[in-house]
Amino acid sequence: MSLLQSWRWYGPQDSVTLLDVKQAGATGIVSALHHVPHGAVWTVEEIQERKRIIEEAGLTWAVVESVPVHESIKTRAADCEQYLENYRQSLRNLAACGLKTICYNFMPVLDWTRTNLALELWNGAKALYFDWADLAVFDLFILKREGAEQDYAPSVVQKARERHEAYSPQELEELSEIIRMGVPMEGYISLEQLQQSIDTYKQIGHAGLRENLAYFLESIMDVCEENGLKMTIHPDDPPYPILGLPRIASNKEDLLYIINRVDRAPNGICFCTGSLGAGRHNNPVEILKEVGHRVYFAHLRNVLKDPEGNFYESDHLAGDVDMYGVMKELVQINATREVPIPFRPDHGHQILDDLHKVTNPGYSAIGRLRGLAELRGLEMGIARSLEDCK
Repeated sequence: MSLLQSWRWYGPQDSVTLLDVKQAGATGIVSALHHVPHGAVWTVEEIQERKRIIEEAGLTWAVVESVPVHESIKTRAADCEQYLENYRQSLRNLAACGLKTICYNFMPVLDWTRTNLALELWNGAKALYFDWADLAVFDLFILKREGAEQDYAPSVVQKARERHEAYSPQELEELSEIIRMGVPMEGYISLEQLQQSIDTYKQIGHAGLRENLAYFLESIMDVCEENGLKMTIHPDDPPYPILGLPRIASNKEDLLYIINRVDRAPNGICFCTGSLGAGRHNNPVEILKEVGHRVYFAHLRNVLKDPEGNFYESDHLAGDVDMYGVMKELVQINATREVPIPFRPDHGHQILDDLHKVTNPGYSAIGRLRGLAELRGLEMGIARSLEDCK
């Protein structure tokens, strides 16, 4: 049984069509109701409509990514319980429509963070990039967070000062927009709102955020078990504290803590090789060996880091992540399952005709098509070699 080849699709407004997806060779769709306000109930009618569109194209809605966790849940605010009930009802409705694998994250305020959405590579392709000095430019001189300088190496602070002096007002504004666009949880976030959230999470801290995640998981596990659902938490991206915000899903210890703290079968992991691989402290193959029994979904992409920890998203088979080792472990785990593990080629370079199109950052068609083809071939080669060894 092969892994399920899937593809993230943002819905009818996505510039990459379902026909494109079919031609790329994927059969499973990873999608979400992005038009529904965060925290609102996903109705059966809305879910069925998205499912109808996907199935009429000859594809299957395999994974829901994501059902966003409202900030009030993450901070355990006064209105937390209402949002928890809304979340449980959305899960019930998804299950009633036959959707059983749910991805989510518990990153404070911002989802993934990058500092450049179009780093030009040697071959003219464009990639997503994270640079600590540019983050420090934003943190020190745009956001002006109190005490921020202590969170960076002196060499990074010096480089940030030099860049801040050299950047034009337009370049500084673009940098600010890029950092704040990392899928903000409840819409566009202003600098003032970001600072307020940072202050809130400073009070919550790492231990408090862990407790709030456990509270969230404990509140939904009964619904998950009753309906056969699998929840998969996405690792922090990047896997470091940034802007003074705590991170609780950044390494092997974090992921083991999560699945052991609420030790129930639906509490699983979305194994993202790129997010984990961006951390110099992480070995994705070793982590997968430890947590693979709870991996229900995988994002496969690669990153290339420099000595300072900056990284860009490289070709799927060419980077610091041992993709062969990861795929070999995934193939072996998948062989023990009754239902195949879905994976998707996560992100991709802008190449060829997509260089002239406007697409969601990281989600152009041709770069992901290349990634899926490479991963498909890698899986087949590993599976065949394992069969020959029997």
